[in-house]
Amino acid sequence: MPDVDTVRNWQGSTMVDRDGDRIGNIDAIYVDDQTGEPEWALVNTGIFGTRSTFVPIAQASAHRDQVQVPYEKQLIKDAPNMDPDGHLSEQEEQELWRHYGLEYGEHRSDSGLPAGTAEDTRDDTVGRDTSGPTTDDAMTRSEEELRVGTQSRERGRVRLRKYVTTETQQVTVPVQREEVRVEREPITDANLDDATSGPAISEEEHEVTLHEEEAVVEKRVVPRERVRLDKDTVTDERQVSEEVRKEQIQVDDDQAGYRDDVDPDRR
Repeated sequence: MPDVDTVRNWQGSTMVDRDGDRIGNIDAIYVDDQTGEPEWALVNTGIFGTRSTFVPIAQASAHRDQVQVPYEKQLIKDAPNMDPDGHLSEQEEQELWRHYGLEYGEHRSDSGLPAGTAEDTRDDTVGRDTSGPTTDDAMTRSEEELRVGTQSRERGRVRLRKYVTTETQQVTVPVQREEVRVEREPITDANLDDATSGPAISEEEHEVTLHEEEAVVEKRVVPRERVRLDKDTVTDERQVSEEVRKEQIQVDDDQAGYRDDVDPDRR
């Protein structure tokens, strides 16, 4: 376990989980009330660091400006939400130890900020925000305000896939064929010799070969177009709502017998 002087220097450092994923910045170190040993780190988590989470640091180790703990980031994010008021009760500690799967011994006591820190609740200050012997005559009024931002997340996936379909195409093709035709010509002086060159009377046979064209189908692959996926960024508007708390200050005058609320909007 690191000593308290070493752990003090961890404030402001970045805490990472066992895989090296960033958790948040260390805001404060809580030590055991009896032993003074450092036990918890208060880490600012969330998008803007608006959530505070307690993480045990008994097995933490520092590497340059980072502090690594042997826990998963999701386990830390799911830790019970404790009010970071500078002190953890035994009941709160037991709940945290159970969450992290650690044993809570009978000898353990409450934990809080080391003596001398800004939020130490074991000094002589009367209350946390009220006037008393160690404070001035002013009272601080605070209120929560919404800090809204955006973060990127995966919305879905689109795949470009190619598949084959079959369709029937009909194409009209002109084809030619030969047909027989009988031609008769009279005997003239021009063809007399050809007509009388053979026997006077005989049997004879002539054969003519006829031809025709037939449709022949041949297929070849032809590139038609190129298709790709691209992305466009579209901006929409979303309305978010959340409850915010604000402190109100009331003036009680026992002698005058009246009570008045101090309206912050009334100047």
